[in-house]
Amino acid sequence: MVTKRILSSRLIFSVLGALLMFAVMSIAEPRHPNIMAAQQFCNQAFERISAAQQANEFDMRGHAAKAKELLLQAKNELHEAALAAK
Repeated sequence: MVTKRILSSRLIFSVLGALLMFAVMSIAEPRHPNIMAAQQFCNQAFERISAAQQANEFDMRGHAAKAKELLLQAKNELHEAALAAK
């Protein structure tokens, strides 16, 4: 029971953090079509992982949460790449 609460809390904070990061990055995002497309794929992957977590009641031994963290890192790197390309 405690494990599900911890996983649920982690998911909520991950989603809130991702939404905040996506909002901030979308405001200051330089326009580069290939980078923007890659970021959209990251967003789609993040949403699919969230759906998979819900379907499996978050019991994925932390791997889905780790994948979401890595997607957020990838989005950050893509943002930096867009800035560097400017």
